[in-house]
Amino acid sequence: MSPKSIRHLDQASSAILLLWAGAALGFGVFTAPVLFGALPSRDLAGHLAGLIVQRLDWAAWAAFALAGLSWGGRWVAEVQEDLIGPTRLWSAALLVALLACLASSFIATPKLQEIRARVPVPLESRAPDQADRVAYAKAHGLSRNLFFLRILVALGLAATVGLLPRGTEES
Repeated sequence: MSPKSIRHLDQASSAILLLWAGAALGFGVFTAPVLFGALPSRDLAGHLAGLIVQRLDWAAWAAFALAGLSWGGRWVAEVQEDLIGPTRLWSAALLVALLACLASSFIATPKLQEIRARVPVPLESRAPDQADRVAYAKAHGLSRNLFFLRILVALGLAATVGLLPRGTEES
């Protein structure tokens, strides 16, 4: 792959990561507070926010997987040169993001859905120390932390993809 093609791929990766991070930040900063402030029930607001987060989770899978195309050929080239180089470090950050996607999509979100399905009344009507409410709070905290971790990693990857080696420039 030519350095020019790699540069275009880097720009596309950066744009995709920034687009996802912008959507996630927009949800976290603008949409979620409005949902919880405007709707009559925190349970309903939480349900709607959960549906949006599910879609953002799947969009994160796509964004990080497409960004991964930027390092595919570079990984092999770096194996011959450096033990630990910029491509490997970038790849490690990408792996962290994909693991956060995995944990969010297949651990935290299903746990939240399971608790919501099991509890017939709004969770806020339960005592703060009730087992389902405590379990929901823990799963929600994990989900929130994974969400913001992915935003930070997406911004970091988008900012540094242009710094990855592209090979020698051909005239």
